[in-house]
Amino acid sequence: MAQCVQSVQEFLQDSFVPMVAVLCSKEADRVSRKNKLSFPELLRPFCRLLSEGHIRDPNNQLQTVKNLRICVNAVTTNPVSSPAVLSPAQYRQLGEVVSSCQPLEGAAATSFKTGDYNLNLSGEDLVCFISVTTPWFEAYRENFLQSMPASEHEFLNHYLACLLVVSSTEAVPVEQFLKLSQEQHRIQHSGEYTHPRWFIPNTLKYYVLLHDLSEGDEQRAETVYEDMKQRYGSQGCYLLKINSRAVSAEEDEQIPDPWSQYLHKNNLRYQVSLVIGSLSLRPPAGISIQSLFWFLNDASRTDTEGVAPVAVGRGSCLTLNDHDRIRQFVQEFTFRGLLPHIEKNIRQLNDQLVSRKGLSRSLFTATKKWFGGGKAPEKGMSEPKSACGLLYPPEAPELQIRKMADLCFLVQHYELAYSCYHTAKKDFLSDQALLYAAGALEMAAVSAFLQGGGARPYPAHYMDTAIQKYRDDCRNMVLAERCALLSAEILKNQGKYSEAATLLIKMTSEDSDLRSALLLEQAAHCFINMRSPMVRKFAFHMILAGHRFSKAGQRKHALRCYSQAMQVYKDRGWSLAEDHINFTIGRQSFTLGQPESAVTAFRQILNDDSKQTATQQAAFLREYLYVHKSVMGEQVKSLPQLPLPCILSAATRVYFGHEPRLAQGEKQAATHVSLDQEYDPELSAMWSRLEEQLVAAANRGIVPVGFQPTQCCLNSQTDNLRQPLAVLNEPIIVEVTFRNPLKVSLALSELSLLWRFSPHVSSLSIREPVSEQLTGEVIGNEETLTTPDDIVTTEIIQEFHLNPEETRTARLKLLPHRTGQLSIVGVTYNLSSSSSETTEGTFSSLVVRGRQDLNIQGPRLNQTKEEKMSVRHGTDRRLDAIITPPMPLMEVFFLHFPSALLCGEIRKAYVEFCNVGAVALCGLRVASTHPEFFTFGCNNPTPSSPASAEHGSAYKTFAATVQPGSVVSEVEVCAQDFSQLSGVLEIPIDGGTLHPGQSIQLPLWLRGPDQEGVHEINFLFYYESTEKGLKVSHRVLRHTVFICASRSLSVQASACRSTAPPQRSADSIGCDGTLVFVDVENVNTSEGGMREFHIVQVSSSSQRWRLHKYINPDKDNGLSSREKAKLCFRATPCVPLPASMDSVEKYIFADLNLGNEQIISSSTPCRDFFFRCCRGLELQQEDKTSRTGSKNKTVSTPDNCTSDPAAIAKKCNELDLTIIVIWKAFVVEDSKQLILEGQLHVALQTIGKEATSLMPKEEAQEMVLLKFKSDLPPPVALPSPEMSQLIKTNLHYPETFSHGFLQDSLCMVPVTLTLSNCCSAPIEVLIDLRHRSTSAESLEFHSLFSWVGQSQYKLLLRPHEVLSLALRACFFRAGVYNLNTARVFAKPAQQSSMSESNQQAASPALIIINST
Repeated sequence: MAQCVQSVQEFLQDSFVPMVAVLCSKEADRVSRKNKLSFPELLRPFCRLLSEGHIRDPNNQLQTVKNLRICVNAVTTNPVSSPAVLSPAQYRQLGEVVSSCQPLEGAAATSFKTGDYNLNLSGEDLVCFISVTTPWFEAYRENFLQSMPASEHEFLNHYLACLLVVSSTEAVPVEQFLKLSQEQHRIQHSGEYTHPRWFIPNTLKYYVLLHDLSEGDEQRAETVYEDMKQRYGSQGCYLLKINSRAVSAEEDEQIPDPWSQYLHKNNLRYQVSLVIGSLSLRPPAGISIQSLFWFLNDASRTDTEGVAPVAVGRGSCLTLNDHDRIRQFVQEFTFRGLLPHIEKNIRQLNDQLVSRKGLSRSLFTATKKWFGGGKAPEKGMSEPKSACGLLYPPEAPELQIRKMADLCFLVQHYELAYSCYHTAKKDFLSDQALLYAAGALEMAAVSAFLQGGGARPYPAHYMDTAIQKYRDDCRNMVLAERCALLSAEILKNQGKYSEAATLLIKMTSEDSDLRSALLLEQAAHCFINMRSPMVRKFAFHMILAGHRFSKAGQRKHALRCYSQAMQVYKDRGWSLAEDHINFTIGRQSFTLGQPESAVTAFRQILNDDSKQTATQQAAFLREYLYVHKSVMGEQVKSLPQLPLPCILSAATRVYFGHEPRLAQGEKQAATHVSLDQEYDPELSAMWSRLEEQLVAAANRGIVPVGFQPTQCCLNSQTDNLRQPLAVLNEPIIVEVTFRNPLKVSLALSELSLLWRFSPHVSSLSIREPVSEQLTGEVIGNEETLTTPDDIVTTEIIQEFHLNPEETRTARLKLLPHRTGQLSIVGVTYNLSSSSSETTEGTFSSLVVRGRQDLNIQGPRLNQTKEEKMSVRHGTDRRLDAIITPPMPLMEVFFLHFPSALLCGEIRKAYVEFCNVGAVALCGLRVASTHPEFFTFGCNNPTPSSPASAEHGSAYKTFAATVQPGSVVSEVEVCAQDFSQLSGVLEIPIDGGTLHPGQSIQLPLWLRGPDQEGVHEINFLFYYESTEKGLKVSHRVLRHTVFICASRSLSVQASACRSTAPPQRSADSIGCDGTLVFVDVENVNTSEGGMREFHIVQVSSSSQRWRLHKYINPDKDNGLSSREKAKLCFRATPCVPLPASMDSVEKYIFADLNLGNEQIISSSTPCRDFFFRCCRGLELQQEDKTSRTGSKNKTVSTPDNCTSDPAAIAKKCNELDLTIIVIWKAFVVEDSKQLILEGQLHVALQTIGKEATSLMPKEEAQEMVLLKFKSDLPPPVALPSPEMSQLIKTNLHYPETFSHGFLQDSLCMVPVTLTLSNCCSAPIEVLIDLRHRSTSAESLEFHSLFSWVGQSQYKLLLRPHEVLSLALRACFFRAGVYNLNTARVFAKPAQQSSMSESNQQAASPALIIINST
């Protein structure tokens, strides 16, 4: 239970006090009414005695009476309700007493922490840690106990004495006393009145002469008083002087008002609250808890339930001296009249009981002997035999014992009282007088507790039995409630909170909601005050108490109970309980005129994880809308925060610029960036690299220090640390993600963005709601609710529906018209329920205008130790844009852009650039992830209209003038002329500037990728403004295409040295013969209209070599599906350049036409794609090599080249010849024949190595097993294959030789061996003629011949030297012989540590020897 201001002993004593009746004459009542008080009301604040009294018990032992209080009431003969129930008026009075007592607003809260719960319990008790006072319960309990009707089975609330009050202004006061005495006797003994009830027949009459000092004769009053003492004795009368101050006197002296706390008990019109929440006074510092309670009671206040203010002027004629006189009168009456009267009656009753039952002289002595003084009462009770009790006559001995026990109890003689109660209890039980027995049990338990000092333990089972008999047997809930209140307070005092809570809960019933609510609340406090607090039980019973308070009409108390219980259930996963509590709090708050609290409570119901049904959620939403609409009213200065729908702030995306336009007819617009695209970090990094290349190309190869990649679309994964830049008069599109957490639909209307704008840009944030900052005035559309279109145009979405549990995005647009700083702070909209059950009228009325803020947290910081130990987030500035001056805005369109190409296919398209901005643009460039895919050509005039592939060729073509297979042309092209070998390509536009509204159309040649499949090709267009010094230095435009490449031709090429003898001519150098074999296969497998491929021309491009002749010409070069063709060409070295031109890099383009057309390969687009495909890859590889190996790179010198054998061998076998195969394909599509063109490149780098045009598919790397043993030692390095091709050998001999073996048995044939040094370094050559071949091929020929003469030679050949050596072969018989048996070994000169390498043998050299 909550802690009370009074102690338990004080509470029990004040619950049962001596009752004193008052009979006043009319004149005495008039004198009292001058203070607006009746005489009993005048005495009531002074009825507690400040000094001790004494009485003697029947054994003549002195007993002290402390802190005694008497109850003074006017005599009323009106019948009261049955003692078993309270009257409706009494219930109303109790309800108003409870409603008038509310917690103090602003009172200090008591913090209570147990386990994971941290509760704040509001109350006035500032001393206790976990308990708070409940003054409404104490007021209810006090009023309940004092309003109980008198009962026949007990005498505690029967009148012991009667005050007869007569004014001194009466003509004959003694006659008035006689009349009043006769009136009292008639009321008590005539039998006409059942009420009031009197304690004993001989009621004490005490005569009071009331003298008004302001108008009466004091001398006369004294004379009358002396006469009264003669008649009634000095102890039976008293002269009370009051009204020392006239009514008209000035009220300079502030007289306290001690009557305010008592008036509500008898007169509700003058009711005041004990504790009022609206109290404006504060207690003085240092005041105690008890004094604070009395201070609050004495302070002036008004009724919180609307009762009219109490009339002022109570006690206006009384001074402090009058107060003391009244207090002295009460003390004299009690000590000299009442206590002696009680003592006398105790003795008389004791004597009567002794004489009637033949007991010992003193019942006190007898009971002590019988029960052994401190012996504990027995716990065994005989159950009543029936539920019917009996009534005793007034003279019954059992009632006399009860009467004596009550008298002893009233004067605090608890030991004798307990003995009497115990004796009476046994008699009542034996007689089956259940009501009497329950009363005796109740008071015996209270007497045992009040004895103190450990004389007897508290018999709680007495109370339990009494409650059971009151409630179940006697059907008397009033007495059962009183018994429960007393027992619970005693159990609480003994720390038995669980038993007290159980007792209080049992007393709840349906007949009284107010009583049940109060008892449930006290039971909840018992649970929280236990040694191990039961927090959840506390909350559960507070909810039950709140429900019963609500049924009893106590809305404020119901709201308080639910609010305290909410502290336990909040954020604990009890979602349904939370919803119920919040819904009740919302309704109660709204009913009590607290709409703001109601809105807050209803907001909590409409949360993300609601588990309510759709019907219940719809009801919650309607309640919220109705309450919110009533709160807002018509005049709203600021928009309220709405809980629905949920905004996923982290998913907010911001797009700067116009949305990309779709295709227009044949024009295909650039894709750029849109909100429909998902963010990919890898793609973003790729676009950043392309932009960095473009910026470096525009700044002479240097990337500026403050370079930041352009971000057109910001989201949670982008870098949002810096404020984004937006352009004047270009839209800002914000994509906000809404989620409907409910199972009912939501309807939003007039949805728009809220923003703040400052004309000055600074580092200060303008997101906070301020009216003015250091940088200037901040303008927004939050307060005015109107859109200032001259600053920012705000787009409004008229309708936006969300289905149940749907997540949907809305794209809201702003158009800034001034430069400055623009911050987007939130969204505003009208919220309503789109449920089909509501009618149109209801739907239109339940519409609430509100807002939600966009609060975006940045990424979590995790760098320093402090950041790792705590949760900190960085800044996210995606909604804080800086509006910059106008910039050019370019749009790009593509015409005839294909979606599918054959590998190597050349297609001509057109691209159109349009400047739709307000500023001219310049510096137009483009970068791509596939620079080999396209080219703009070089110095090409802009055509007036695009040409179709059906009518013209993409190549520069002429009619052939020479025989097919011959060299048509050789053109030397300077690599510097083709200045755009890198990934960045400058777009040629006239004048280099594109003015606002101007557009230009340029041809664009495309070449299908060499690898089949779907290819993603990205273009990044770059352009700048002609106005310099802007914050936005450049702008970019993205475009992504997907090209499906299908197979066309497969070209494989290889080269080998020619075995033909070198031709010594002026233009030949060294070994001038190299054969190039080209295998072409039709690998196209499509079943469409593809008919066949024709090889139109084969061209070559190299700095050192060129194709010279087509060796095996064929008239028909057409290839159907899966057909192959083998082409053989002779390649010769190019003429060396003059020394002055060595520094210039030039390429020789040689064309060999195979048909009737000649295609100039040295012009666009053939030349462009050669450089972009082959030469571009070489530059990229060289660039990577220079980046990775710059530290280890050594300077190449001629000495190094001549001394390094690997370099010599590599240089010897280098070819560096690119074969360009140009083809045409005939396709039938839609009954039309189309001619497709294309070119394939094969780069021959080394003699003897095969190259192909098809790029191999990337295969996944095989899994490598773990090795637990060391690897074997590496094998001995063998000479590389390049070392076997240093020397080329040729044998010159007659193919047929006739000899007469009959005449001469030996045939001598002269043979010339030609050695050619293919390297640019001196070579040492060793020739061994003694070798005999044992291979299977050579065994097919006769090998019975020998070389005669010198059999081994060692020579030194200078670079590119050709040396002939004369040999003689000797034959013994006719036959076919292979002369190629000599072994040639070679190694670079000056390599003494290196062994010679066996040179590659030529083909067999066969000679026929005939016999004549």
